[in-house]
Amino acid sequence: MNPTRQPNDTPGDTPIRQAAEELRTLRDLLRFTVSYFNRSDLFLGHGLPTAYDEAAYLILHTLHLSADQLEPFMDATLTRNERDQILRIIERRVNEKIPVAYLAHEAWLGDFNFYVDERVLIPRSFIAELLQDHLAPWVMDPYDIGTALDLCTGSGCLAILLAHAFEQAQIDAVDISSDALDVASINVRNYDLINRVGLIQSDLFAELQGKRYDLIISNPPYVNAASMAMLPEEYHHEPSVALAGGSDGLDIIRRIFKEAAHHLTEDGLLIMEIGHNQAEVERAFPQLPCTWLETSSGDQFVLMVRSGDLPA
Repeated sequence: MNPTRQPNDTPGDTPIRQAAEELRTLRDLLRFTVSYFNRSDLFLGHGLPTAYDEAAYLILHTLHLSADQLEPFMDATLTRNERDQILRIIERRVNEKIPVAYLAHEAWLGDFNFYVDERVLIPRSFIAELLQDHLAPWVMDPYDIGTALDLCTGSGCLAILLAHAFEQAQIDAVDISSDALDVASINVRNYDLINRVGLIQSDLFAELQGKRYDLIISNPPYVNAASMAMLPEEYHHEPSVALAGGSDGLDIIRRIFKEAAHHLTEDGLLIMEIGHNQAEVERAFPQLPCTWLETSSGDQFVLMVRSGDLPA
């Protein structure tokens, strides 16, 4: 338990009471929040790399200000109600270990923002980087992609990026969770893509009989059992079904490899994020000619397989 707060304390208690009574400006609250986060056992793994970034984001979001509006208002005096709102949300971040994205109900991938809550994994994927370049050079002409599938879509973020990268494509977005698809539908509507992105509840390919795609992308559950047992508290707010990949992390990956060829066109591509499982994939599928795609963190996290090289 955090020694600075008892279970039934409110934002009026020490050290929050001191902050509410003594701090006045946005600059004051930002400095306090960064210090408060730095001395707490927070895990920063959901998109914002430092305590400062998390503090600035939460404060600006609470004040209904955009990210580029920090400097002009640094010395603005906050109302008591504004201070209380900020202090309440930072207390939740510290005491409940709720990731910032869930507190704000917003997550970003590049220039795209998405509604999120605890029904879906917080968007983060190296595939998003690759879609910024339309999967070049593996896709020579974006207009060659007429149909695409986002398997394990979650919030629908990658399906929406697919629709923007391949403007002529019809997209199917599949997830086993009806709750996740409810969130995805919010994002699809927000981006005005209801006529191009179809949401399908399915256990992988089970409800896709007869459907074939020029491109399949997937960021499936791939965390192995040992790593699941050691996840920081922040990750326990995310749905385990979107993370857990079985004892070696490959349970869902194996099924995708087994079934994908039946749902790809003759020249189709499968692109899949596999986390830190490159060695396990290469041991389990030594005959499968995977191309490992370069991302900002290296070339071991995302693989590509051509349709003709997958098991028939």
